[in-house]
Amino acid sequence: MTKLANPTVRRGVPTRNASGVRRLYLSLYNWIVFIGWVQVSWFMILALLKNGYDAVYAAVEQHLLFAQTAAIMEILHSIVGLVRSPVPSTVLQVTGRLFMIWGILWSFPETHSHILVTSLIICWCITEVTRYSFYGMKESFGFTPSWLFWLRYSTFIVCFPVGMVCEVVLIYIALPFMEMKALQYQASEKSDKWSFSFNYFYANLFFMASFATVYPVLFRYLIALRKKALAKAKPHNY
Repeated sequence: MTKLANPTVRRGVPTRNASGVRRLYLSLYNWIVFIGWVQVSWFMILALLKNGYDAVYAAVEQHLLFAQTAAIMEILHSIVGLVRSPVPSTVLQVTGRLFMIWGILWSFPETHSHILVTSLIICWCITEVTRYSFYGMKESFGFTPSWLFWLRYSTFIVCFPVGMVCEVVLIYIALPFMEMKALQYQASEKSDKWSFSFNYFYANLFFMASFATVYPVLFRYLIALRKKALAKAKPHNY
């Protein structure tokens, strides 16, 4: 392989430029989504104080849809190598969230007034406000406060299992409404017994069953990630 005559000039500068563009892009991405989650948190608190938990989803829906759907970009970030997150775990986490927000909450308004919707949103807000502020500071300034570092790698210990239980129960609550819509759709002239809505009902049963295998794997991955991050941070006091 032929080497460049002056690697410092011809290779170093483009690399530094590319690194600068990467950091700028990731900084903007993380702060924009962080603002989205702050808005979700703010309107959730207002709704809780004013009208109670059954009014939370209606108050945060638009901001929640934006903030959660923006996470699609994280799959792309992982695939192209902008971040070091493994593609499989990123895909599992993002698609699981998208399924809950669009496939359950948005698709079945009957679930909106349930207290577990509010519990789930609280878990998401705690996790994501912490996570996006952590990466926003890291990409923008090159460091993060020790307390934010600890929160980034610790809040999931409670929020992850609580969120998982909320998701499973909410899917279960939505099942009768899925079946009802499936039967209504089958009764129409344009459908048959293998209609999409009918299959969607059974797909959700499968999805619920998969929690028993997928979520323990993700939780163990997050625990291992936490141990690794804290071990690296100890010599530097975070």
